[in-house]
Amino acid sequence: MAVEHLGDRLARLRRTAGLTQEGLAERAGVSADVVRKLEQRRKHSARLPTLHALAHGLGVELAGLLGDPPGVPSTGAADPPQLVAVRRAVMPPLFAVPREPEGAETLSLPLLRREIAAGWTLYHDAEFGRLMDVLPGIVNDAWFAASVGSAEDRARGQAALGKALQLAGHLAIRLGKTDLALSALERAMDAARDSGDPLLAPMISNSVAWNYQRQNRLDDAEHLAVHAADAAERAGGDTAEGVRVWGGLVMSAATSAARRGDYDTANRMMLDAETATRRLAALPSSDDGRMVSVFNRSSVRIERVRLAVQHARPAEALALAKGIRLSPGTPVSWRTWLLLDIARAQVDLGNPEGAVATLEKLHRIAPAWMRHHTLAVAIVNDLGAGPRHPPGLRRLAELLGPAI
Repeated sequence: MAVEHLGDRLARLRRTAGLTQEGLAERAGVSADVVRKLEQRRKHSARLPTLHALAHGLGVELAGLLGDPPGVPSTGAADPPQLVAVRRAVMPPLFAVPREPEGAETLSLPLLRREIAAGWTLYHDAEFGRLMDVLPGIVNDAWFAASVGSAEDRARGQAALGKALQLAGHLAIRLGKTDLALSALERAMDAARDSGDPLLAPMISNSVAWNYQRQNRLDDAEHLAVHAADAAERAGGDTAEGVRVWGGLVMSAATSAARRGDYDTANRMMLDAETATRRLAALPSSDDGRMVSVFNRSSVRIERVRLAVQHARPAEALALAKGIRLSPGTPVSWRTWLLLDIARAQVDLGNPEGAVATLEKLHRIAPAWMRHHTLAVAIVNDLGAGPRHPPGLRRLAELLGPAI
């Protein structure tokens, strides 16, 4: 299947919005010449701040402008059976009694939490197909656990259900199904309220804010993240878990501020978050199965690199990246973003050889994630349109296959 060129997609979305090229340029705050060159295929891509501005001007999320991630095409066809099963688990049929899982007599909350943790590992490793296969069973087990036993047992089951539904929401966002994501996350918030865990709702709020960002609802995303960060600070600001949840929400708010064009506010938030990571070393961390947000010095620095790249500060981004020492628990998904942003900065600074070497490293450590990022496609397209084609570029284009 032929992949729609960015310029063709831009023109189609612009006409759907009833805008002229000049009208879109004015609404997005970019040059009309950029819009013309993209639509005439004289430019194959644009800088991320420009793409964000164009998406905002069109009233679509960035993924809608860039196209679906490779391997997740929007063909108009019915959802595959695996995704239907996920939908049914997230939104059980009306009036249906929670189904007793197979082996219910051996189902325990510690076992369920291990299943959920394994599901998050699949997510962070970009094993989305395998995750779709096992997620319905995990969510169904969690619905059951939340409905049986003593009040205390049910509360713990609700906590597990909240994390299982949050995972379903993350998967749905990654697959471009923001409607399913919001349904899952709304149900996760209901479970959080019944769990008795004061940090669970703020954790899930971070996922909702991400969904809002994908829908270009940046003000809503920032407001929610700030509100939830205040709640997390009140609930557990003196614990390691509380600091992690608070820090993840502050980073989310900073991302929304940056995408609105307010880099100074975003940078102040990120510096506050980085300062907070120093407190973690002095705080005991309990292993209670909460599976809190990824928040440490590495994750904060990775996000700072991303924001610098998005705001046309490639030299600053590379300087920040140079000082990163990745924590052992940093997920592959975060390492992927770091390498993609380093490659993007190298392209912006006229170093295509460095960009290719970085993308080759990314493919070695996270081939699945590379295929699921439109940014990887945009970088390779930019390199292909440039005057120098370093060794290895052709192979990268072949690895990305029909996405190019």
